[in-house]
Amino acid sequence: MISELRERLRPFHDEALAQGIPADDVDRWVAVARPCATLTPSEDGPDPVVGRFGGPLALPDDVPTPGAPFVASIDLAALPAGATDLPLPPDGRLLFFAWPEGEYPDSAGQVVYVPAGATVTERDKHTSWNPGNVDEYRAMFDSYPQGPLRARIDVSLPYHSHVTPPGERHSVPVPGHPRAEELVEVWQEVQDDIAPSGPFQLGGYADEEAVYVDPVETAVETVAQAVKSGSWDGPVSSDPADWVLLADWYAGEDVRLWEGSTVHWVIQREDLAARRFDRAFATVFWNP
Repeated sequence: MISELRERLRPFHDEALAQGIPADDVDRWVAVARPCATLTPSEDGPDPVVGRFGGPLALPDDVPTPGAPFVASIDLAALPAGATDLPLPPDGRLLFFAWPEGEYPDSAGQVVYVPAGATVTERDKHTSWNPGNVDEYRAMFDSYPQGPLRARIDVSLPYHSHVTPPGERHSVPVPGHPRAEELVEVWQEVQDDIAPSGPFQLGGYADEEAVYVDPVETAVETVAQAVKSGSWDGPVSSDPADWVLLADWYAGEDVRLWEGSTVHWVIQREDLAARRFDRAFATVFWNP
């Protein structure tokens, strides 16, 4: 897979060299590439269907209905081999929930893992997060995308050029990558020809409308504030290296009142390995 990623990134590599970035800097940047699954809604096409936006909400009886609207479900057994470098279960379904109007620093959504063969029953998709059946919120949820999701295996490079060292207030260029800002700009120029982004992504690097530091880093800071406020159970690591992006959802221009927002679901690596998906935390970036 590493050699395949490097080959996919050859146009990026060549363009970076053409813009005067030293080969060693380019090679070090290419070395951090990660596979990801880009999911796009489509009724037909060559890519396999691996889930869907929306649809019925079915959960095991012992799982409480999440307090955020239902976004999408992913059939893990249908994901192509090597689609991500995440230690996901080989089967079962991941259900993603998000509420773009989250209250900082609370989590803006949840993730539920439904094991293969689990007995499930259909739930009402509205009452848990909209008990008063507020028309405005109902209209927002009704604008969430619907339909089958097809997966394409893609390559992902960082969109961020800076990090914030532990205990510091100011960010610095990504360690070991003094040309990070230029490399990010090259990736933005050529990405559409290599790995066009889609509305939903599993794994890879987090993206949003305006990126400076890694959105995962920002999410980890939010988790720490949530633990302080008592809205999230600790302890949690404050080191972004202990966390990983599980999924991104770009709401696009369709979600009423929250056009252009991006939801990031992050999870600690140890929780992911232990399949504690209830420990996933969601943040929202929105630039009105």
